[in-house]
Amino acid sequence: MDTRGYMLGFGNHFASEAKTGALPEGQNSPQRAPYGLYAEQISGSSFTAPKAANKRSWLYRLYPSVCHGRYVPYERASDFQSAPFCDSVVSPNQMRWGQRAILHKHRDFIDGIHTVAGNGNIDEWSGLAVHVYQANQSMADHGRYFYNADGELLIVPQQGSMVIRSEMGVIEAAPEEIVVIPRGIKFAVDLAEGCEDISGYICENYGSPLELPARGPIGANGLANERDFLTPEAAYEEKEGAMTMIAKFAGKLWSAPLRSSPLNVVAWHGNYAPYKYDLKNFNVINSVSFDHPDPSIFTVLTSPSVIEGTANLDFVVFPPRWMVAENTFRPPYFHRNIMSEFMGMINGEYDGKADGFVPGGYSLHNCMSAHGPDAKTYQKASNTELAPQYLDGGMAFMFESRYIMRPTAQALEGDNFQPDYLDVWDSLHKG
Repeated sequence: MDTRGYMLGFGNHFASEAKTGALPEGQNSPQRAPYGLYAEQISGSSFTAPKAANKRSWLYRLYPSVCHGRYVPYERASDFQSAPFCDSVVSPNQMRWGQRAILHKHRDFIDGIHTVAGNGNIDEWSGLAVHVYQANQSMADHGRYFYNADGELLIVPQQGSMVIRSEMGVIEAAPEEIVVIPRGIKFAVDLAEGCEDISGYICENYGSPLELPARGPIGANGLANERDFLTPEAAYEEKEGAMTMIAKFAGKLWSAPLRSSPLNVVAWHGNYAPYKYDLKNFNVINSVSFDHPDPSIFTVLTSPSVIEGTANLDFVVFPPRWMVAENTFRPPYFHRNIMSEFMGMINGEYDGKADGFVPGGYSLHNCMSAHGPDAKTYQKASNTELAPQYLDGGMAFMFESRYIMRPTAQALEGDNFQPDYLDVWDSLHKG
């Protein structure tokens, strides 16, 4: 069965059934669930977490999740790496990469993941990993499924549309949308009909689950609004035969044989489920007088850390918007930051760089590493006659963290690494 409906709202308790009457009435695990289904709970938080932070869903499925063969180490060579990242020396240098080369071998979503940088400790539920992905093959082609026990996945498509089949239902995602798959949820990624390849970015969040930022003085409205998040309605696969489950556990990939599809949830209820969000719905807050508000006003989702006000992960987006500030240098200003910033480009051009930062590319500016507009952008923006301007040249985003992001050796040795990135500031003259 393949239905592709959605339910509205962020963090709500949802209830959905793909077969009428499949949800039990009045209790979560009756002695016999409807249709002989198996009741199973998945918990994304400790049982004793405060009510507002408690995450769990009840699943009613054809087979329980224990029905799989023995897990063994994943055989294939993989560029999918995990914390701790110690295979290269991290420097204070600014770093930038262009778009990766087109795939010439068959790769599905899991085999197409390439780790760029990361930090933290999986065992302590802290930090993150940043990956890029490329795929030209659907996981359905070979009956492959995946779940990640190490963290939740924030997927940012950059090129091509995908179909994500999950335990809770089906999500379609295209560039300028994002998808979040919670820790432990099983899913598979396929290429959408007519799509030959897909690529994009992933942030693997080892820390607390992503949530909406507190709006503070902004008030009840603005930024990403709860009602614009979409959670899939129940759908299930009734497939039998030889299939494979791939798991990421304790930093390693594992595989186990399956006798049927693990996406066999006929009904579910709870608040622990995948969701998607259209970045075009982000309600930008900005200056209508002079100067820049801090870039935290562009935060879509945040994973708080134990230090108040510093995030394990902030996901920030820079969408099309009006620029009206008077007597102000309007592009991003020169800056040093205690947070570390990984930036990616979904489409178009970034207003802080004249060239070199391209869709599919990415940059890394670590803690206190200076960054800002290149020389061409600085000269142009310093001498432009200011008038209201609609900035519609593209959409960029940022993964920001309180932890230093350590680049992987494979990223630094890649053909798309730009060792001359620092040259963009060479022609700045004495003030």
